[in-house]
Parts: sequence; structure tokens; C-alpha cells
Amino acid sequence: MLPLPNIISKGQFPNPETPGYVGFANLPNQVHRKSVKKGFEFTLMVVGESGLGKSTLINSLFLTDLYPERVIPGAAEKIERTVQIEASTVEIEERGVKLRLTVVDTPGYGDAINSQDCFSTIISYIDDQFERYLHDESGLNRRHIVDNRVHCCFYFISPLGHGLKPLDVQFMKAIHNKVNVVPVIAKADTLTLRESERLKRRILDEIDEHGIKIYHLPDAESDEDEDFKEQTRILKASIPFAVVGSNQQIEAKGKKVRGRLYPWGVVEVENLEHNDFLKLRIMLITHMQDLQEVTQDLHYENFRSDRLKRGGRLSSHGYILPLSPAYVLVCQLSSLHLPPPQRTNLCLDTHRVTKQHRNATVGHNGRHICYSSETEPKHPELRRWKLSY
Repeated sequence: MLPLPNIISKGQFPNPETPGYVGFANLPNQVHRKSVKKGFEFTLMVVGESGLGKSTLINSLFLTDLYPERVIPGAAEKIERTVQIEASTVEIEERGVKLRLTVVDTPGYGDAINSQDCFSTIISYIDDQFERYLHDESGLNRRHIVDNRVHCCFYFISPLGHGLKPLDVQFMKAIHNKVNVVPVIAKADTLTLRESERLKRRILDEIDEHGIKIYHLPDAESDEDEDFKEQTRILKASIPFAVVGSNQQIEAKGKKVRGRLYPWGVVEVENLEHNDFLKLRIMLITHMQDLQEVTQDLHYENFRSDRLKRGGRLSSHGYILPLSPAYVLVCQLSSLHLPPPQRTNLCLDTHRVTKQHRNATVGHNGRHICYSSETEPKHPELRRWKLSY
């Protein structure tokens, strides 16, 4: 066995030429390797009336067939059909990067004559995924939590109207605080470019008028290159995206393209001059991490804080069950705006918590705050929290 200096001299441990080099600049590479090995998860929900090409667009976006055994119901079956939730999961791998994609479809949405409560099933599904994640996050084994929270919702708008329908307004107002909403104009090949721009402006005006919060792309950082800044500006100006989907390969100008063939010409799916399909795909791929962060930091935190304010969690039967005093105190302490050194050593001795939550001892940066039914918390920010059991 060679001594360590000989191993280094043979190049197995290269010595950088830059003086003062330590090596922690390699930390991003470690995070990259770990993320690639673990893979990524993303959940996309598509909502819209039947016949707007939702399934075709999703298959076109990810170059896969998510619905190989789908049976399209007839007109008679649609009359009595209610809104259903169909989640399809597929593992996609590209250049060694694995993506666990879950697409949640909502067949039956908007098909009934009275569609007043047709989106209650969709809202319940979104809340159930938040509830399941909260339950798994609060459990003992948090190492392998499957994230099925809805990170993005493509809402398909019909191109045949003159803006948003009342159902569109009600649905987006009902979910805009729960999920990232991206409005999409379906079947844009039925519109001219001038009609498409006019419809986009009308939809944006109605969204602002009704106070609907759609997903806004984050601004490019000042240190980003000019190409990325220009790309972000174009994507922001293209919302809502007017798209065309197709899974057919046709010949146009001597090459095979995915598009639709008409007597008057060819509509290419991946042509920026014809529709916004490529812009929608670029937005989804380049801002997928931001969509997940907004879901975690905004929508899920709002749900979690609302659940803690109500003092319970929903059971599988829909009843509100009380949370243990120990769990409530830990969750409330974790949300306090304390300096980092005080938050790192946060712990709770749950063995000393009884039904009257007496003698609950909280370790806070080496200091102990005794909280019981007779005494008030010594920390000033803890005095406003009152546990109820």
C-alpha cells in the first residue's frame, strides 16, 4: 500500500493550483449528485371542460402516453357523469435525471347542466393531499415521504367564448389560495393571431377585475445572463398561453414535425409563430422548482397554520380530531420568528406532558421554559399561545 503522499502525487487527490483553495466550492456538485440520485417529484393538475384537448396536450408536453387505456364516454354517459379524479403516475428519465410525474385529470368537470358545485371534489382532493402530507410529516418516520401535493394547475379556457365564463371565475377564485394556477387557452388553432391577442387581454382584464391570483413567474436575478432575462420577459408577456397539442407526426417543408394538417396548411405544435406550446413547456420546466417552493412555503404553510388554528386534524372520516398538546406546542414554537441559534436546539420532552399538559418542558438554546396549567410561559413570545385539549 502506497503512503498518502505517493497517492496524492499520482493524481488520485489532485492538488489545486490556486493558493488558498479549501474545496467547499464543490458543495453544489454534491447537492447535484444527491438530487440526481434521489430523483424529482412533480404533480400537475389539469382542469377544463371536456373536448378541450387536455390529455393530448399533456402527452405532447412530456412525449409520453399517460392514458393508454382511456375510454371516451358517449353523450348519454356524460349526462349522469359526475366529476372524477384520475391520477396517473409515470417515471420519466432523461440523461440520467429521473422525474416522477403525476398528472391529475378531472373528467366530468363542467359537463353537467348545473355546474355550481362541480369543483368541490377537486378542492377536496387538493386539501386531502395537504392533509396526508401533514400527517406524514408529523409521523415518526419522515425519511420516505411521498409528496403528492398539487404543485401546479393548468386551467383550460375555451377559445370559443369572449373571455371567462362564470364557472371559470368561481373555480379559479376557489383554488387560487391552494395551488398555483396557470391559465391556458386551449385549441388556439381555431383563432387567428389577432383574435388570440385580443382574447388574452380580455382574460387578463377579467382576472384582475375579479381579484384572481394566478401564478406569476419570478423576476430574473440581476446576475443572470441577458438571454434568460429576455426569456423570462417573453414568458410573462405570453400569459395566458394559447396552445395547440398533437401526437401525430406529419411532413411539413420536407421534415417530420408534430402538428395538425388542415386543407389550408399545417399547424406545427413546436413552432413559436403558430402557438405558445414551447413557451408553456419552457415555463413548466425552468420554473418547476419555483412551483414546488411556492407550494411548500405559501400554500402548504397557509393550510398548516389554518389547521393549527382550528386545533385539530381531519381524520379519514372527515371528523376533526384534537392534536396532542406536545405536537401543538412544537408546531407553534417552530413558527416563531426567533434567531437561528435559538431555533436549532428546539426540543420537547413529550414524556412529561399529561392530559392537563402540566410540566411540559421546552429546551430553548440551553434554557428551559416550563409551561404548565398554573404558570405562564417565561418567554414573551410564548405567552400568547394557549393550549387546549
